[in-house]
Amino acid sequence: MRPLFGFLAGLLFGVGLIVAGMSDPAKVLNFLDIAGTWDPSLAFVMGAAALTTFIGYRIVLPRGHPFLLSEFQLPTRRDIDRNLVVGAAIFGIGWGIGGFCPGPAWTALFLGAPGTLVFLPMMLAGMVIATLVANRRNARH
Repeated sequence: MRPLFGFLAGLLFGVGLIVAGMSDPAKVLNFLDIAGTWDPSLAFVMGAAALTTFIGYRIVLPRGHPFLLSEFQLPTRRDIDRNLVVGAAIFGIGWGIGGFCPGPAWTALFLGAPGTLVFLPMMLAGMVIATLVANRRNARH
């Protein structure tokens, strides 16, 4: 049952990304181009997502546990460290250059967007490299 709900949630998320225009790198790059052809529509998408999350947490968390698990799996760390800042900067630079972030890039692949054929392999290579670097760093300590 859990894999089915996971699939349906992922499908809903992917369709939402497509409908919102997040899978179109030109739309994303226009959103980031404040001094040029700025398109503020993605700000509304992000605002709606933040509002939905805020309301959803207020409704779901008091229940004590999610529908299919015995407990919520929430992050416990609240500190801002070097890895978080560097990772956020790399993510932002990649988003600004390519017009994709990971979720929309996968949906754009299925839409036949040509940029994804370069972006996705490089993203996956970056994930592998980051894991290798983290493992090497952890082995030293």
